[in-house]
Parts: sequence; C-alpha cells; structure tokens
Amino acid sequence: MQNVLSIWSALTLRRRIVVIGATIAVFLAVLGLARLAGTPRMDLLYAGLDGRTAGEVVAALDTRGVAYEVRGDSIYVDASMRDSLRMTLAGEGLPSAGGQGYELLDSLSGFGTTSQMFDAAYWRAKEGELARTILAVPDVKAARVHISQGPEDPFRREVQPTASVTVTTVSGTLSDEQARALKHLVASAVSGMRPEDVQIIDTVGGLIAAPEDRALSGGAASDRAAEIRNRVERLLAARVGAGKAVVEVAVDLVTESEQISERKIDPQGRVAISSDTAETTKSSTEPGGDVTVASNLPEGDTAAGAAGKSQSSETRERVNYEVSEIRRDLTRAPGGIRRMTVAVLVDGVTAPDANGAPVWSPRSEEELAALRELVGSAVGLDEARGDVLTLKSLEFQQLAFEGTEAQTSLLPPIGPIDILSAVQIAVFAIVALILGLFVLRPILAGRRAEILPPRGTPLGLPPAIEALTGEIDDGILPAAMPLVGSSGAATAAEDPAARLRRLIAERQAESIEILRGWLEPEEGTA
Repeated sequence: MQNVLSIWSALTLRRRIVVIGATIAVFLAVLGLARLAGTPRMDLLYAGLDGRTAGEVVAALDTRGVAYEVRGDSIYVDASMRDSLRMTLAGEGLPSAGGQGYELLDSLSGFGTTSQMFDAAYWRAKEGELARTILAVPDVKAARVHISQGPEDPFRREVQPTASVTVTTVSGTLSDEQARALKHLVASAVSGMRPEDVQIIDTVGGLIAAPEDRALSGGAASDRAAEIRNRVERLLAARVGAGKAVVEVAVDLVTESEQISERKIDPQGRVAISSDTAETTKSSTEPGGDVTVASNLPEGDTAAGAAGKSQSSETRERVNYEVSEIRRDLTRAPGGIRRMTVAVLVDGVTAPDANGAPVWSPRSEEELAALRELVGSAVGLDEARGDVLTLKSLEFQQLAFEGTEAQTSLLPPIGPIDILSAVQIAVFAIVALILGLFVLRPILAGRRAEILPPRGTPLGLPPAIEALTGEIDDGILPAAMPLVGSSGAATAAEDPAARLRRLIAERQAESIEILRGWLEPEEGTA
C-alpha cells in the first residue's frame, strides 16, 4: 500500500487524470462484459406471421411475463424457454393456422339464419379446413383457399365448382408433384369438382401449370433436358471429377396430340362360327297303262299296269363364316421425345513431364469410347430416331476473376467461432491494450523521468535527489557533462585520469559529497 501511495504522490496532475480515466474505462469494460455474459441468448420463436396472429402470440407472452424481442415479422425469446413456449402456445391454438374452420358453424343459431347465410358460412369453413390441411405440409408456411360455388339452380345443372389455392413455401417454389397433390386434395374435398378445376398459384413462381399445359408451352422440354443433363454430369463426375465435364442437352418433344382409329380386314382369314344341315326325302306311286273298264273290276288285270313309283332325296347345308378383322384406337399425348442431341465436353489429363512441369494431354480414344457408351445408355440414345451424341476431350480454360470478392460484412468470416465469443475476445484485447498503454506505461515513464534530471538543469544535485551515492547511472548524464567520444577528437583522445581530475576540479562540491559518502560507512564500522 505504501508503494502505491508513493507512486501516486509522485505522479503529476496530468498523469493522475490519465490513470483515473483508464481505471474508469477498465471498470466499464468489465461491467459491459458482465452484462453481456448475463444477457440470455435469444432464439427464433415464430416468423412469417400475419399481424393479427403475431398480436395474439405477443399478448400471450405478455400474459406469462416472458421477455421477447420483435424483429420485423419474427419473434425472439430466450433460447432455454423456446421449446416449452412453443408447446404451451400450441396447446392454446396459437398461432392460429389457416383461419377458422368448422367452428364457424357453431356460432350459427337456428333463428334468424337464412339458407344463404348458412351456405356462406359453410364454404368459409370448408376453405379454412382445407387451408389448415395444406399448412400441415412441412414446406408450406402460408396458404389460402378460395372455392367458387354457384347458387343452387334446378335449371342449371352443368355448373362445375372451381377453386384456387395460393401457397407460400419455405424453399421458395412449389414442385409439380406437390401442386398435383394439392389439386387432388381440394378436388376430393368438394363434391363434383375435378382436379383440373383447381388452380395452384405460388407466390414466388406464379401459376403452376398442368403437365399437359407445360408440354404445350415448352416448359417440359427444358425440364426433361435439365433432368438428363444432371444425370449425365453425375455419371461423368464419378470418372473425370467434379467440374471436369460440361453437358448440354437439346430435346425436341412432341407437342401435338393425335388420335388414330384403325380397322384392318383380312379376306384370307375366316372362321366358321355356325353350320346348318337339312336333309329331305320324297317317294310317290303312280298307276301304269291305260285306264279301262277292267281297271275298275276287283279282279281285273289292273296289277299288270300298276308299276309306276318315284322316290327323291335332298340334302342342304349352310355354313356361316366371320371375316378376320383388327380394330385399334390409338391416342398419342404430347410429351414424347421426337429427337434429342447431346454434347459432352470433357477435360483432359494433366501430368508432370520430365522437368516436373504440368503438361495437358487429351484422353485416350478407348476411354472416350467407354464414356460415349455410358452416356448413350444413360440418356436412352436412339440413333434410328435421329438422336446425336457428340463427346470431345478438350482443354478447359481457367476463367480470370476480375475485381475483389464481395463480402457480406466489413470483416471476413472467422470460421466456426461464435460471434459472441469473438466480441468477448476483442473486448478483452482492448482492455489489455488500455491497461498497458494508459496505466502501466505512464507510471513507468513518470518514474523514469523523476529519476533522470531534465535538460538544462544547472550544476549541482537534481531537486529529487537528496544525496549522491557514488553509483553511475546507466549511460545518461546531465546535459552539462559531455559523453566520452561525442564531442569530437579532442575529447576522445583525452586521458581518463586527466578527464577525472578535470571533472573533480570543476565539481568540487559534488566530489566532496561522493567521498564523504564513501568514508562515512567505513568510519561507522571502525
């Protein structure tokens, strides 16, 4: 404590002010670090909520006395309480998803409710329930459903209900498979509605067309080409490496629909389907000779003339045949591949030469033939259809990047270190710097300045030194005493003994004090 008081009393007013300011700065820095360490880390509770739903969540948090922060359309709470708050708010139905559903019908009473009011409430409830079901999809964060149902009219039975669905996804766009699933979901929930009567609208991608519409508009060709290109690039990357192959695919699709009805009759090919056989037999007896009176007698000679008899037999057969016939109805939908061309550019091989310098060389014909066969099998190449596959091995040119890389902040990324940890390290470094520059250095500099006499001090003892001890300071002498070898050749050539006698003659009082200091300890011992 005495050393601290002595050092403080030896400081000038300016240095005392500096020490006090540095101490206050260090205290504030430590206090800020303590508050920073004690502040809880805030994590995202909910984001993307509309104003009414966000107000309900904020009101529920205020009721529980939970500290929160609102940043735009996001609500942040303490990280340790986030999961429990989500489960608690979900038990209370917050945040409400998709508006109200069938609970709208609970508020309707039998008195004063017309059929038009009930129908309107029913369709509102249907839309709310469908929106809730759509929001159950993990990639969808917002959904609205609108159903167009005309009034019941017995004279208009051909009116079909239609619907439109607007969705907002987390990833930005809705895939064709998900849009098709939503169409069937809405169409199955409304009686008399077909999937083609439902339109899906993405807030980012716009209207999601049906597959047949995409084929007519040319979107299916680009999708098919992208799928084939990704397949080939993934196959080539396993052999030549990532980024060493460029693939371009052009697909010509059939965009028109065609319906063919064909009937072919083969006269040579017949089949018996039925047969009918009829057989007829006839017999008759006729009298012979002339007719006389004897013919009428019982015992006349009629027997001699009775020899006329006749008999006939007839057989008829009818066979029915069916002629061989082929009938075919063929419908060709758009989307088939009419022609496809594939261009593949593969980088060569870089190997060191005899001097160790890298030398580029194209790939061998055997390897290119094997790659061509693999690519042809992957894309389904059909040369009879007119498909063309071109595969070349050429040197890739490195692109020169001009300018500087854009950074998202003034500081480059610092890797996996947490931002809070980096801030704490920086604050500790600043505190150490302040402590070294504004506290220790002024104190050390002040003590050294007090020991050394200022320039221009007259001969004699400095004010801060009461008596000389006879010890020589480390090389720094008063301005009046020239250093050896610093004032020219005459001083450098002077004998040390002569220089000592000259100094004693010039400073007799100081010499006497030095000798007295040497002799007094010995006299006291004697």
